[in-house]
This record gives sequence, structure tokens and C-alpha cells, in this order.
Amino acid sequence: MNYSLASFSALLLSTSITFAQAPDLILHNAKIVTVDEKFTIVQAMAIKDGKILKTGSNEEVLKTKGATTVVKDVAGKTVLPGLIDSHVHPAGAAMHEFDHPIPAFETIQDVLDYIKARAKVLPKGEWIVLRQVFITRLKEQRYPTKAEMDAAAPLHPVLYSTGPDASLNSLALKLSKIDKDFKVNDGGAGQVDKDVKTGEPTGILRNCTRFVKTSQPSQRQPTEADNIERLHLLLKDYNSVGLTGIIDRGAGTSSLERFKKLKDADKLTVRLAASYSMGTGSPLETLEKDIAKLATHPMRAPDNMIRIIGIKIFLDGGMLTGSAYMQKPWGLSKIYSIDDPTYRGLLFLSRDKLLGMAHATVKNGMQFTAHTVGDGAVETLVGVYEEINRTTPVRSTRPCITHSNFMFKDAVEKMPKIGIVADIQPAWLYLDSHTLVSQFGVERLEYFQPLQSIFKAGGIVGGGSDHMQRIDSMNSVNPYNPFLGMSVAINRKGKYYPQKLRPEQALTREQAIRFYTMNNSHLMFLEKETGSLEVGKQGDFIVLDRDILTCDEDTIAQTKCLATYLSGKQVHGVK
Repeated sequence: MNYSLASFSALLLSTSITFAQAPDLILHNAKIVTVDEKFTIVQAMAIKDGKILKTGSNEEVLKTKGATTVVKDVAGKTVLPGLIDSHVHPAGAAMHEFDHPIPAFETIQDVLDYIKARAKVLPKGEWIVLRQVFITRLKEQRYPTKAEMDAAAPLHPVLYSTGPDASLNSLALKLSKIDKDFKVNDGGAGQVDKDVKTGEPTGILRNCTRFVKTSQPSQRQPTEADNIERLHLLLKDYNSVGLTGIIDRGAGTSSLERFKKLKDADKLTVRLAASYSMGTGSPLETLEKDIAKLATHPMRAPDNMIRIIGIKIFLDGGMLTGSAYMQKPWGLSKIYSIDDPTYRGLLFLSRDKLLGMAHATVKNGMQFTAHTVGDGAVETLVGVYEEINRTTPVRSTRPCITHSNFMFKDAVEKMPKIGIVADIQPAWLYLDSHTLVSQFGVERLEYFQPLQSIFKAGGIVGGGSDHMQRIDSMNSVNPYNPFLGMSVAINRKGKYYPQKLRPEQALTREQAIRFYTMNNSHLMFLEKETGSLEVGKQGDFIVLDRDILTCDEDTIAQTKCLATYLSGKQVHGVK
């Protein structure tokens, strides 16, 4: 009797242990690209409590099956780690069309038609504001003129903004008190273009939209619930194209609170790392205090779902607006309205203030990054990181160069030596290469998005989109479909420039996958938990409709994500 009881107890204990160790989910009959150090490919994977329990052959993994294990045969489909976008602006993008649909703009006439349509529905005197419609992506490749916008909306002030640069109509200039005597005297960078004959403003402002006195039009205003609902919709769309992680490169207090509300409601379907957006207009002493305060924010605590990783500032202008700070002059340009042969673009703050802010960020254990487009700006930022590193090692904070479009050999070589990382957006090559070739020529673009050079040098660069507007992975500003990004990184072809732009900088398919997985997990400070499918890591993975390692190169951008899992839980696809 005692022997039988002991045997029965042992059997119960053995069964409970087996049950406890059995995976919740097994994926088998797959081509699982683990993206480990050796880029190992396996047939099967087991997930337990949201983490990877085992990978290997079908036989090895299926042996771990328990009575309650869900087993999925994926019929030979390719499985990748969940993809990560290193640069998005989700809060603003989600709300972009909340009030009314905003069409795609391909020509100046499209822009003017939109302005006319808004003038019909908005009361006289209310502002018409159109943001982030880049002139390089219009057929005419120029700003709408002051006169054209006057004709389209004579009774409304109009702001056509492409970021820090803009074109205004006459009423907008008048209300903003920008006239022939206007001067930039607030200590910040910028200029107002003026007619060489009359001295009157042409309407084009470079890094001067801070002087434009816009007001909120009388349109439908979102509630807090509206903001959260649309943010959730956007995150689900991110999931639909395989994204399980994002870096918000311009987060604010309200957007972080909304992400937290989604997490608390168990509706956060991507991991979020946030670069807190910080202005540079205050005195350095004030900014240093603000940085120190941010370092104590509750969202600085380790958390694999939401965490503030550092700050982001704007260092220079844009390549789409003709204000990126270059090592050499831009050159005269009708596209960018540049008539000064010595013009190199704009730096938005002094080197001393940049150094102070970056040093304060590093001292507080956070990542510093800056919108840094031109090679002159890259040179400035890399020099600052070098100087800080002499007394305060920067590597552990992963100092970043955001955008980093125009690089040069010396900067590429210094990245791995110091520990500098970069986030780069292939969509800009895709949409804007024809304009850049026209402006600079192919030779000067040798180090434009030099992905292969960075990989060969041992640097870490992550792929992103700079998604700003609209919930639409292929037609947003900018498109956030990561398979389009991979495709462009591999083939270096533009939408309007079918030749391969500097093909020596193209990535292999394996590198392109790392670009959107392991490299970005490093940028998120989550490389021990995500980015590859290895035992002990989070079960973030996606199932694809094709094998992007072997399919026709020209079809990579059309890849569909059949299913997306976050910590072993399906967040997209037919269950």
C-alpha cells in the first residue's frame, strides 16, 4: 500500500513536471531563419510562456510536445524574427487623416486643388496647413509659389510645410509679420528667401516655420479616446507588415502616456523604444537639467515593452528641402531655389551647445541622437562623440546618428571604434534618388546611405522608415513596409531612378534581414531578448508568403506577412 502510494505520487510529480515543461506552441515543417550569429536555419521551434524553448529539426522539437501544446504545420513557409523599424512617428501619423482624407500629391496642381478645396470648407481667415509634402516627390520638383497659393486661397493664410522649411502665401506672411525688413534674430538658424530685385519675401522659409503664426482651424478635434483608438489601429497595421518593434524618434509626454494605456489594456502589440523629443532653444544649463530629469522618468526603468532610451534633437535641415548641412556647397538649384553658390545648408545649433547636450545625455546613461542628414552635420556630430569619448566612454549608451544619409569614409570607420550606431531609411533612396542624382551627380553620392560600407566596417546600422503620415504601409509619408525597405537596401533602385544607385553599397539578403532584426534590437537595447530566434529570447516571429532568401529579387517588396506573433501570442493573421 505504501509502495503503491509512493509510486502514484512519483507518477503525479513526473506528469506535472512534464506538463510544466511542455511548450505552449510548436511551429514545425518551416524554414526558420534564426538570424543568430551563424544565420542558422532550422525546421521547428517551440514557445513556452512567451519565450523560445527549443529550436531544431522537426523530430527534435516535436518530442517536446505536451497534451496542451498547440502544434502548427506551416507547410514549408519562411519564418523570420519579428521585424523592427528604427524610426517612426506613430502618434502624429495615426491622427493624420482623422478630420478628413488627404489625397496623394504628385503635382503642384494636386497641391493647389487641395488648397482650393480646403478654402471652400474653412471659414474666411482660417489657416490652411499642408505638411510633409516634399517638393522632390512632386512632378515639378519645386515649391508652390506665393502667387499660386494666393490665387488658390486669397482669403486664407496658407502654410505649405516640408518640415523646418516651408512656402507661404501673402496672407500667411502678413499675419506672421514676415516682410522685407524681417530678420532672424532669436539666436536660431534659418533664413527667409527674398526677391533679389524687390527685397520682398518670396514665401520660402528655411528653418523658420517657428515664426509662422498659425492657429488651429475649426475642424473636428479628437478626444483622448480617439487618439488611443487610432494609435491602436496603426500598431495593428504595423503588425500586418511584420513589425513587432518600433523606435519612436520624437516621442512626447502625451504619446508615451497613450502607449502606456494601451499596454495596461493589453492592447500594445509592438515593443516600443522612445527617443524623447527635446528642443534646443533654451540655455544649455536649462537643457542639462531637463536631460537629468528625463533620466529619472519612470519609463527609463528596464521594460521590454515600453522604455525611454534617450533624447533626440534636430541638428540640421533636410535633403528633401535643400537645407541639410553639407561639407561642400549644395550648388545652384532650381529645385531647391538655391541661388547662392556658397550655400551649404543649415546647422540648427552651435557646436558648444550640441557638445553640452550630448555630454549630459551620455553622463545620464542615455542614448543621444540627432536628426543629422548632411555629411557636414555628420562630421560635426561624430566629432562631438569623439570629444566626449575621450573623458566619458560613450559606447554603452549607443550614441546614434539619425538619418545619416550623406556619409564619408572617415565617419564610417569611426562608428565601430567608438560605438556609434545609425538609423537609416531606404525609402528616401527609393523616392528621392532621381532628384539627388540630378542635384549632386552619382560620384558625389558614393557615401549616400553607405550600408555595405558600414556593415564591412563592423558598424551597426538599423533600417527604418521615418513614417510620419497616414495608415498605409506603401503609400504613407514615408512608406513603412519593411519589405520595401529590404528590397531597396538590396537593389538600390529608386521609384523614378531604375538604375542601381551606387550598387557597391547594396546589402546581401542576409544583411538586409539583420538590418531590420538584430541590428535594430541593438538600437532598442533589447538584443538579449529580441532580434533573433534563439532559446531564451522572446517569441517574436513572422510567417511569410515567400522565401525572401531565394525569391526573385524584384518581388521582395511584394512579400506578405501571413502571421505575426509577439511573445508567442498571435497579433496578426488568420488564427
